Amino acid sequence: MQDSADTGTTAAIGPCAGIPADRMDFIRQVLDRVGDKWSMLVFGVLKHGSLRYTDLQRQIPGISQRMLTRTLRQLQEDGLITRTAYAEVPPRVEYALTPLSRGLNELVMQLIGWAADHHDEIRANRAQAGSTSPRS
Repeated sequence: MQDSADTGTTAAIGPCAGIPADRMDFIRQVLDRVGDKWSMLVFGVLKHGSLRYTDLQRQIPGISQRMLTRTLRQLQEDGLITRTAYAEVPPRVEYALTPLSRGLNELVMQLIGWAADHHDEIRANRAQAGSTSPRS
């Protein structure tokens, strides 16, 4: 069976309708980037203003130095955050949201809030189903 990317057609209905097939791969990449758990938490933490790397790491429990560095680099490449290095001793670097990411940040905060609000219910459903998913 061929998918729409192979045939050059778009989906007939739903959220993908009207999006040219040649753009779908890129759109999936963007959704993967901004929908990543670490990216979403970075957006949430930067909501109130710029922060230094160590402050970001402190405010995102469980993120490794490697993963934070990778996430920040990817978000910067997409123009969703800025990295500002100050010529001071010792050097200071701050990260902030860009105008492009401000609208996205509102959606991310809603998703984080939804996850927090429904934590107990989802945990109970996983326990009832005998899920082996990571526990939080």
